[in-house]
Amino acid sequence: MIHVVKGDITQFTGDAIVNAANSSLLGGGGVDGAIHRKAGPKLLAECRTLGGCRTGEAKITRGYDLTARFVIHTVGPIFRGGTSGEAEKLASCYRNSLLLAQKQGLRSIAFPNISTGVYGYPKAQAAAIAIQTVREYLSQSPELDIWFYCFDEENYQLYSGLLMSQ
Repeated sequence: MIHVVKGDITQFTGDAIVNAANSSLLGGGGVDGAIHRKAGPKLLAECRTLGGCRTGEAKITRGYDLTARFVIHTVGPIFRGGTSGEAEKLASCYRNSLLLAQKQGLRSIAFPNISTGVYGYPKAQAAAIAIQTVREYLSQSPELDIWFYCFDEENYQLYSGLLMSQ
């Protein structure tokens, strides 16, 4: 099942939250910084052992001081006009995060709006890719409970509208 919430992803109480990370996995701004601050210094220490992450891929750590047990770190694409494979890379973020959650036996996962902040991905396009990718995944593995945490009203309206219209 898919849910949409307007709120702070660091408050999610399920199995895992997804971090829209940079390639170093060592923290940054936006949701990445918020997750690292809330999880505490042990998250950064574990991230240092992972050797970074490439765009579209995903890696998992413990959640430490978060209410979620795990953090799945994925690196979204920087939007460069849409002609550099950004859509496929963004879809890969969602797919690889979901596959990692399934491999770990997780039952619930919360996503932020990947790449729509400083990476500049147009919000409407990113929302459509996220919803489509998650729906395709759920058609094969319906046991996962998926939440989209939208920090701003625009993303909340986009995701809610897409879910109601289809």
